[in-house]
Amino acid sequence: MIVEQKRLKAFLEDSKLIGEKDLEKAWQESKRQNKLFEDFLVFQNLIEKEEIIKLKAYILGIPFVNLEKEKISPEILRIIPEPIAKNHNIIAFRKQNNSLEVAMLDPEDLKTIEFIKKKANLKIIPRLTNQSSIKSALSQYHKSLEAEFGEIIKKDAKEIKIIQQKETTEDLKKIAKDVPIIRIVDTLIKHAVLQKASDIHIEPAEKEILVRYRIDGILRQAMVLPKNVSAGIVARIKVLANLKIDEHRLPQDGRFKIDLDDLKYAVRVSVLPVFNGEKIVMRLLAEQTETIGLESLGLTGTALESVHHSIKKPIGMILVTGPTGSGKTTTLYTLLEMLNTLEVNISTIEDPIEYQITRINQTQVNPKIGLTFANGLRSLVRQDPDIIMIGEIRDEETAALSINAALTGHLVLSTLHTSNAAGTISRLFDMKAEPFLISSTLKIIIAQRLVRKLCPSKKKYFLKEAEIDNLANYCDIKKITQFLKEEKIVKEDQSLKDVVFYKPQPSQESQDGYKGRIGIFEVLNITESIKELIVQNSPENLIQQRAEKEGMKTMIEDGFLKAAKGLTSIEEILRVITE
Repeated sequence: MIVEQKRLKAFLEDSKLIGEKDLEKAWQESKRQNKLFEDFLVFQNLIEKEEIIKLKAYILGIPFVNLEKEKISPEILRIIPEPIAKNHNIIAFRKQNNSLEVAMLDPEDLKTIEFIKKKANLKIIPRLTNQSSIKSALSQYHKSLEAEFGEIIKKDAKEIKIIQQKETTEDLKKIAKDVPIIRIVDTLIKHAVLQKASDIHIEPAEKEILVRYRIDGILRQAMVLPKNVSAGIVARIKVLANLKIDEHRLPQDGRFKIDLDDLKYAVRVSVLPVFNGEKIVMRLLAEQTETIGLESLGLTGTALESVHHSIKKPIGMILVTGPTGSGKTTTLYTLLEMLNTLEVNISTIEDPIEYQITRINQTQVNPKIGLTFANGLRSLVRQDPDIIMIGEIRDEETAALSINAALTGHLVLSTLHTSNAAGTISRLFDMKAEPFLISSTLKIIIAQRLVRKLCPSKKKYFLKEAEIDNLANYCDIKKITQFLKEEKIVKEDQSLKDVVFYKPQPSQESQDGYKGRIGIFEVLNITESIKELIVQNSPENLIQQRAEKEGMKTMIEDGFLKAAKGLTSIEEILRVITE
């Protein structure tokens, strides 16, 4: 909402909400610091943000509504699809005849109002609200969807005909087109998207079908379906993914695309025969991804500076390491986005292509026709690229070709499956890579894990002596305490017992107190002394010790820093470090 700051100051003077002297002092100081007057008032704790919002609403003549305790009808709520409501902070909460009242953080956002007006074909009446109201209303989308989901399953599962064990291809094609089956599969996918799930697991048991979603890296049960829907669901998903509908003995992989509330998703499908039928895993990949920086991923301090410095070099190799699901691909894509300018030619060889990026030439691995990482990489270097991204170094041949590409004037980015940064060098030794070539080409190694982020409802606590003793089994308490002192989290005369940590607290926003994820990292710079150790074919522990001596912060140290800042919990750090 745009309100002239002088006008706001005049209303504050009339309202007597802030003392005259404090108001004038804040006005002069905000101008001196070149800050927005209203932001400065909130920063100085002279007034609450909500009071500013209400005052601006009064000035503009727009009524303020609080939706925190209001139950909105699901029919009205879903006039505005949840992704749009969330992205634009707009909630439909009341409908009368041809008029729809919407609560917004910015009622002067005319572009969004016009969009909703065209989509709903209703007259839009904007109202002002606050962030808490928006959050409360957004949580009602999930509740109403769960209720709708349950009703669909109960109603439609009864209409599905039970077919024989030895069904024909025609039987399967027919059941895949049944309206109840289509509705069940569509609802499973829609619900997963709105829950921000990365994967859908459909697992057949003896008497039922278990559906689970992976949300923030954790599998959670979503629904139990009756056994008689199994053949239909499998057939429907196979049809969507263009797989062989009558093949039940061999694994199959495919993909399809969906449009949901103006958002596009690529769905990667894996079908695997199991004892009670066929298990399906669908991975959901959003095609429209916002560009995020390395800071948003969780890289900070000297580690962030090292990565920025390394990607400025025109040649060499940058490796990102960690187990499956640790966010390696996201880090690689973030680096590619930073490097993606008109002056460079970027080519990739991936399995699979998870996100499509403008101006980057992306190639999908296809072993069935001989297009492996190694063969694809051979062709890529003939295409005169400046930067090459290889989805994963899996074998000796790909390792040798990647190192050769880095030696011959290319910047090469790739991933490896290792538990820490120093272990990456040992892994390259195992792949028969020559030590002197590794030391010549390798610039930096980024090792990472993903931890769940705490919701604002988190609860403060201090570690007890027994808890610290237990932590000593997993990490070096002295090193962590010293690191927190360097980061000004702990004073010189304090210990780990004096640090405020946080535990998850269930809330309306999240049942387990976590929402979203962030990375914890260790970044190994290939310095001259590390190069010497590589050439000498030194063991992993010596490289690790030298790197730490030269200032490398380990993943567990980075994790404790994020825990002390309230971003995550100690339990979450230990979960991903020790798994």
